[in-house]
Amino acid sequence: MTSLLEARGITKHFGGIKALNDITFRVKPGQIKAIIGPNGAGKTTLFNCISGVLKADKGEIRLNGESIVKLPPHRRAAAGISRTFQNVAIFPEMTVLENVLVGRHCRSKCEMLKAGFRTMSMRREEKDIEDKGWSFLEFVGLEEQADKLASELPLGDQRMLEIARALATEPKIVLLDEPAGGLNTKETERLAELIHQIRNSGVTVLLVEHDMNLVMDISDEILVINFGKKLAEGDPKSVKENPDVINAYLGEDIDFSDL
Repeated sequence: MTSLLEARGITKHFGGIKALNDITFRVKPGQIKAIIGPNGAGKTTLFNCISGVLKADKGEIRLNGESIVKLPPHRRAAAGISRTFQNVAIFPEMTVLENVLVGRHCRSKCEMLKAGFRTMSMRREEKDIEDKGWSFLEFVGLEEQADKLASELPLGDQRMLEIARALATEPKIVLLDEPAGGLNTKETERLAELIHQIRNSGVTVLLVEHDMNLVMDISDEILVINFGKKLAEGDPKSVKENPDVINAYLGEDIDFSDL
């Protein structure tokens, strides 16, 4: 099957620290693929290189076969890559709906002159942006919170809001960075259902996550990295039985035998 996203030889140094060392992997269309590894393994750095927040020192990143390594973050978003962040990144003094509408910016086609004169086409696009914003709020179950300030939402709903904003860019692939962080059991179950809904809507999912129960439950494939290097890759069963993966997690509060 043709790859949607392909990373080849991604390498990133921070001074004398090699955060990523020749990482290569693929994500197929329609997959839910997880990236796991101990703390400090390089998972978020890899996300930052894919989304353009950081520039890789070496390597190639392709989306639908086209290189995106020279594109800035906003151009990568327009090409079809969207993401959330490990620490929730919302606009606290904007409403829930306004936060989602920000995600529509990369799909706006209205020119400055039309916006200034509020032409008919500009008003139509503005209405379309708001309608789609509502649809993404409904998708994550936040439509009744639309007029609240984002800062008033509990953490679980803030994570859902960030996902809604990422989906509002209409991505081909969404990168979820520890979406279950800080969530309780019920909220994590809700998240798992949402991730399946995202995939069923036609959006491929790549996630970094520490909740191994969630990872093993929803993932089609898992990439394991450790100290910036690729350690293993495969389906959940093969990964959790891989002795190198088990050894990498020694000292972590994870029992693969129960998963």
